[in-house]
Amino acid sequence: MNSAQLGAIETVLRSEWLGTIDYESALKKQREVLAAVKSGENPDSLLLLEHPHVVTLGRRSDDSQLVTSRKALIDASVEIFETDRGGEATYHGPGQLVGYPIIDVRAAGLGPVTYVRMLEQTIIETLAEYGVEGHLVDGETGVWVGGTQNEKRGEENPVGKKIAAIGVRITGGVTMHGLALNVSTDLSYFQHIIPCGMPDLPFTTVERELGDSVTVRDCSVTIAEKLAENLGRELRWD
Repeated sequence: MNSAQLGAIETVLRSEWLGTIDYESALKKQREVLAAVKSGENPDSLLLLEHPHVVTLGRRSDDSQLVTSRKALIDASVEIFETDRGGEATYHGPGQLVGYPIIDVRAAGLGPVTYVRMLEQTIIETLAEYGVEGHLVDGETGVWVGGTQNEKRGEENPVGKKIAAIGVRITGGVTMHGLALNVSTDLSYFQHIIPCGMPDLPFTTVERELGDSVTVRDCSVTIAEKLAENLGRELRWD
């Protein structure tokens, strides 16, 4: 690869919409793209998708974070997958936008904390495009809405409701896993786990906050545009 080709790669964020794909297949896809980014064959990439019902257990979680037994979850067609991302138990399913950025953060000059903050900012900016005000909570990862920052809405919960979760892994300076934004998610599925290690954690969705329908596909386009802007890259769809 010559210097002109390398320079072109470094100015592009390649995004791909995968539609609905099971967790294991998406993980395999991530690893393939990870290898291509590390080798310089591909530019930094963003995989966007929905998962069928699945509970994932991160490196800091185990079955103690399952409120419903494995057997009952499996009988209800909810997959359980132990994965290598950071964080604890979470749920993915229809109506939730999942984004897997595969970014050479070392080349971009981003540390792990700075990278996570950038993902949170990208989600907040995406929500703003739909008229939803997102915010951070001290000591927590992810994005929230409402709470004391929105007292005019009469919400009692001091921190509000969680609308997006983040769990990442960085290997060799390149990221895997990423973010999950509740767009029109059936929130009842979160009752089967202790999400993010926080019992009784309240959740919401973009649709609930708006009182109007929004598609996961539309949100995927917005979040790709915002991430590309925050990275200073040109967005390219494959």
